[in-house]
Amino acid sequence: MIEGDRITRLEKAFGPLFGADNPMGQHGLLAADARGEVLAEAERVLDEFGFNAEFVPAELDGRLTRLDELGRVLRPVFRRDASLGFGYGLSCFFAAVPVWAGGDGGQRALAARLLLEGRRIAVVRHEVAHGNAFVREEFAAEPKAGGFVLNGTKSVIANARTAGGLVVFARTGGEVAGRAHSVLLLDREALPEAAVEYLGRHGTTGMRSVEFGGIRVTDCPVPGSALVGGLGEGYELSLRSSLVIRGLIPSIVLAGGDTALRTVARFATRRRADGRSSLDVQHVKDVLTGAFLDLLVSDCLSLVATRALHLMPKQMSAYAATAAYLAPKLVAEAMEEMSAVLGEETFAEDGAYAMFRKQLRDLPVTSLGHAGSAGRQVSILPQLPFFARHAWFADPEAPPELFRLEGDLPPLSLADAALLGDGDPLAATLVACTDQLENGGLLSDAGPDGPALRFLARAFTIELDDLRKAFTRIALDDRKAMVSPHAFGQADRYTLVLAAAACLGVWREQRDGEDDFLADPSWVTAALYRLGRRLGLPLPDRPSGTEQRVLAEVLARLHGRRSLDLYGSALA
Repeated sequence: MIEGDRITRLEKAFGPLFGADNPMGQHGLLAADARGEVLAEAERVLDEFGFNAEFVPAELDGRLTRLDELGRVLRPVFRRDASLGFGYGLSCFFAAVPVWAGGDGGQRALAARLLLEGRRIAVVRHEVAHGNAFVREEFAAEPKAGGFVLNGTKSVIANARTAGGLVVFARTGGEVAGRAHSVLLLDREALPEAAVEYLGRHGTTGMRSVEFGGIRVTDCPVPGSALVGGLGEGYELSLRSSLVIRGLIPSIVLAGGDTALRTVARFATRRRADGRSSLDVQHVKDVLTGAFLDLLVSDCLSLVATRALHLMPKQMSAYAATAAYLAPKLVAEAMEEMSAVLGEETFAEDGAYAMFRKQLRDLPVTSLGHAGSAGRQVSILPQLPFFARHAWFADPEAPPELFRLEGDLPPLSLADAALLGDGDPLAATLVACTDQLENGGLLSDAGPDGPALRFLARAFTIELDDLRKAFTRIALDDRKAMVSPHAFGQADRYTLVLAAAACLGVWREQRDGEDDFLADPSWVTAALYRLGRRLGLPLPDRPSGTEQRVLAEVLARLHGRRSLDLYGSALA
């Protein structure tokens, strides 16, 4: 059972985001952001909470047992300040995942000790302009007797100045493709002081309070015990780590989107002197409804991606990449629509609605992480010809536990995730739900939304069949076809089909739950309609009554101070 009390305790410790008298409210956070500093009071809250323990596996005396729970714990922090969440802890988790996945007992103990002592671990990966091109990595570790000699420079590293540990992706030689780089875990206190030079802070437009800085390492001796995994396993460790990290991306972007939507809803519901409000305009209603639906879709993807690591580690690769690819796109486009509602307040750096601008500025940094959207598509594409031939319309559907907000999960094993999936049970869930809707198995609970929901589910299933035909025509080893613009476009369509499947699966599992809104088919019908419009699918009449019920939930959560995600958690 998820430890909701711990999440509630963190939320209450921060206090109300829009509370005028709260020193950790929006005014304090915005003032610190303008100074390029993290709010000291907020850092103290995380210190007292022991926030870094969330990123340490339980067998190493931390609290990390479930990835879906970690995503939820991040939300109270990222709803307030992405700089705080990323700089204090999440960047350390990004650095530590290769150690959790591939390190030996001593290395895991070192990383755990650093984090549990409240210190930071920084990842030295690559130059920003190079993306994930390891062949252009600027760090090199030359093997020497008993270890390595490390040299290199990187200008943008989170917590470069203060980190007690460094996880370095370095070239170690070798001619075999994908085997030229290795991972080193360094205890900074054990390095010769003269060998590591801090190059100063690097300013950023988003997450302005995170200390991104540079380091130069010159002729630094490194013991052989620092090698994480085997020599030349850096690329594989990076890919395996990304499977874990990607599942968390939707949680941090939808947390920022939650605050953005809450800010715009407060603006839209304020009464002017004539008694009217922006909410009297249909377009404004549509924007608020659409943004909320995008957050729910993103959370369905988050749920599937994080729980799949426990339940289906051999099939979760495409789901993690889809979640990390699609959720930032949905939230970014929703925020663009919301900016039109705010008008000139979109550009406010202070005042009642200035949190929107901060979230808008931080979103590109929080969503990119160490790999952009194209990299996530690239990791999906090679799997689709195989799925088309062997999985779609043939696989059994995903287990029901994949779609449940609560409930026990198998133990977390970060080393079990497969880089390429051997099946696609989430797509099978779409087919199963479509069949159940058409056979009347779910329609008794769907009420007046039943016909529209049945129509939409069938449209997405037809789209999956079209994708099956398209990717069956591509040979499994046809690399040229797999990097064509057409293939990328088809991969984009596939992610939207998976999003629809995730939503249907979540709704089906919540029909008998305690949350009346999630049990209602209104939200899933409206969500599929919005996704179908993105795909250009044939659509039924616009479900206006359904969307009205969704908008009513937005306003109820705004006034009832509950989060705008699947959980509807109480806010401070």
